[in-house]
Amino acid sequence: MIPEIDEALSSLLRKEALGKADVEVVFDAPTTEWAARRNAPTVNLYLYDLREDSRWRQWGLGNEVTNGKVSARRPAERLFKLSYLVTAWTQRPEDEHRLLDSMLATLVWHESIPRSELSGPIASAKNDVRLTVGMPPPEDRGFADVWSALGGQLKPSIDVVVTAPFIPSPLGIAPLASAGAGVEMSDTDSGSADPRRTRHEPPEPPGTKRARART
Repeated sequence: MIPEIDEALSSLLRKEALGKADVEVVFDAPTTEWAARRNAPTVNLYLYDLREDSRWRQWGLGNEVTNGKVSARRPAERLFKLSYLVTAWTQRPEDEHRLLDSMLATLVWHESIPRSELSGPIASAKNDVRLTVGMPPPEDRGFADVWSALGGQLKPSIDVVVTAPFIPSPLGIAPLASAGAGVEMSDTDSGSADPRRTRHEPPEPPGTKRARART
């Protein structure tokens, strides 16, 4: 799920916000050491938090049907929130602000990432990949705390939260029985068995023999 969201978010910004500008898009942690090595215009999409949106969690298994038969069972989709710290890095603050403004204008236009930008299982998922831009962070997390943990200096940024479906792998099921049920019994001492008791043949419905005789 995470690589697909990274690629979709990067592709959306390249196409609609950056255009043909010679700007690199990366996903690195913007630490002090990293910032000192930057020598070209860069947009950083740093994934700093990942947690489940348990308000919409569903339980149980759904059936996957192939050729009219249940071929597998799959747990329900679960929604996760991926929080990105979006920053621009250039030699001049004015250029950084222009990059941020262009990205903000693109992101607020979209309530969700277009499915044309998605790949893998989430491209056909039941739930859309929703976008929330610039909302206040939860009470247990502040942007200053994020920058402090990175050891960097506080910088203008856009907080982008992507709510994406996580699709669990299907659970295989045993094939349908092709014959009647049977019970094998043997003596625990001698190992002898009675072959007449190894298979159960259900009785024919009443009237079956009579109907066959008439035909």
